[in-house]
Amino acid sequence: MPTSIQGIGLGLRRAYARELLATDRRIDWLEVTPENWVGFGGERARILHACAERWPLVSHSVSLSLGGPDPLEAPLLDSLEALRQQTDFAWWSDHLCYSSANGVHFQDLLPLPFSEEAVEHTASRIREAQQRVDAPLLVENISYYAHMPGGEFDDATFVRSVVERSGCGLLLDVNNVYVNAVNHGFAPRAFIDAMPLERVRQLHLAGHTRQDDGLIIDTHIGPIIDEVWELYRYTLRRAGRLIPTLVEWDQDLPPLDEVLDELERARAHAHAALGVPEDAR
Repeated sequence: MPTSIQGIGLGLRRAYARELLATDRRIDWLEVTPENWVGFGGERARILHACAERWPLVSHSVSLSLGGPDPLEAPLLDSLEALRQQTDFAWWSDHLCYSSANGVHFQDLLPLPFSEEAVEHTASRIREAQQRVDAPLLVENISYYAHMPGGEFDDATFVRSVVERSGCGLLLDVNNVYVNAVNHGFAPRAFIDAMPLERVRQLHLAGHTRQDDGLIIDTHIGPIIDEVWELYRYTLRRAGRLIPTLVEWDQDLPPLDEVLDELERARAHAHAALGVPEDAR
């Protein structure tokens, strides 16, 4: 059985993979983007094996296009099942969006219309995907910068409906909630309140970039701002438990120790939100 995932995790990035294996600082688990690690030999394969020996893993893919029009890609699903057999990851996740159409990959995560038709279409595809990989599937709420035509309800209703209709779990990206709330003018706490928190198995935290015109772009450039930390604490208080949390820092990477400092801040915020005494942390 997969090792239980608890605490604060980090994404496995090639830029600091060797240094990561050498550190003695606390990291509770790792998130692997399979597109960057599966099917490679040599050093990448050795690093992945060494990380799987040291830490529990989860998988977080970016190209399945769960809401898209094209058939789900069998080779990608097969590679995910192979990764599960190799690393025994606890769960796998992808995004509630589409990223390809008519055989063209857009290299971006694009929003779906918030409609009943899109809910049913995506939920059906999620159920299909869940049958192909022998581990729980989570979907992540994305950041988006435009509304697709045909919407019938709000983002929170769409996310909740897909999760409930498909029976999958939820990877709740707290930074994406904040980014969308600022860009589209809704209350971030109301979005959290509308989520099926009992289905949330993982959280994401990240930094972002605010443009001169006030638009926020989800760049995953740290550090995390105070407003996102506050929303993270609120989410944990509403859930009433420490949900496994990943700190994303994917661009303009600083030295590894600065990234690990963000993990320590996440741990401190989580424990403070839940009233964990200092001597129990």
